[in-house]
Amino acid sequence: MSQESWRLSHPSALLIPKARAGRAQRVVYLLLALGAAALYLSGEPLAPTARSLTFHFTALQIGVLLKGTCYLAEEIFHLQSRHHGSFWRALKACLPQRWHGLMLLVCGSAYVALLDGDGQLLGLHLGLASLCQLLILALGLHKPSAVEVSEMSEKSKQNVAHGLAWSYYIGYLKIVLPRVKKSMEEFSRANPNVLACSKTWKLHILVPLSCDVCDDLEKADSNIQYLTDLTETTLTRAGTKKRVYKHSLYTIRDKDNKLWHCAVEYATPLQSLYAMSQDECAAFSREERLEQAKLFYRTLEEILKGSKECAGTYRLIAYEEPGEAETHFLSREILWHLWQQHHEEYAVCEGNHPHAPSTTFDSTDLNLQISASDLPHPLRSDCF
Repeated sequence: MSQESWRLSHPSALLIPKARAGRAQRVVYLLLALGAAALYLSGEPLAPTARSLTFHFTALQIGVLLKGTCYLAEEIFHLQSRHHGSFWRALKACLPQRWHGLMLLVCGSAYVALLDGDGQLLGLHLGLASLCQLLILALGLHKPSAVEVSEMSEKSKQNVAHGLAWSYYIGYLKIVLPRVKKSMEEFSRANPNVLACSKTWKLHILVPLSCDVCDDLEKADSNIQYLTDLTETTLTRAGTKKRVYKHSLYTIRDKDNKLWHCAVEYATPLQSLYAMSQDECAAFSREERLEQAKLFYRTLEEILKGSKECAGTYRLIAYEEPGEAETHFLSREILWHLWQQHHEEYAVCEGNHPHAPSTTFDSTDLNLQISASDLPHPLRSDCF
């Protein structure tokens, strides 16, 4: 089975959203072209058409100006705390950019010229335009949709998930991941039968989209048993002397009672997302938590992919828990990833591997960033 067909057939590839690709803007250009063509084919006289267009443009710019004025009335009371005491900074933050003002001037001038000097009609039209725009503001019709808010937050990297992902990377993963393989190599030399396959010498990071993090993996799944701790890393950091970083090695039993071993732990920032959804002060709904969990995964994956020092030292295991409780769901998730690492990415060997979970994906399996060079690799058995 090819990489592309595997992605298309695997339901987990649909759980994590890809970054928006600007299709909405392309649709705007398409509709604009269609509208212009329809207007041209309608055969309407040029002067009335131009007058209507300039009036609508003028009305839109008046609306932007009025909205900025209303916001400025509030920001005046926050000059010191939000704008460093500068009225000019507050003005620039509230009122539209220069090209908005220029367009208002141009459209207004063109509209006046097309009215043939009827000043009374001009005043009436501008007054009605202002009244309509103020009514829109009063009714809250100017507010962006949920999709627009989401897109703006993602582009500006201002989501909770972005902050958590970067904090997790800078404050933890960037410190520990470069040392993971060395710790596992030392353990393997002392215990050659435990970590026989070097492809699994990674930190396996669990990312449950429900954000439900269990502190004790042995209680989460009886097929997962603690084995030992790897070599500790001790650093002086942020005023704390000899801060200790360490990872736990676990034994995972499959359905045939075969034992697999790996270093595994949860992504701890998910606990913050879960706690926020339980606290009324955070005003964080379950749906928002799920969206942020998916964005956390995607952001963390992008960060780690761009980190040369962390390359080949981690395995992200994101999953969505089933509706009905399954005793060994978590161990099957981890086993599936371990099996993939033993047999090379995307290679399928039916009949002799752990059952592929219904909702499983990792940092390279997701249909998020597909590279043309990611072709299926041959099966290998030299790790056994």
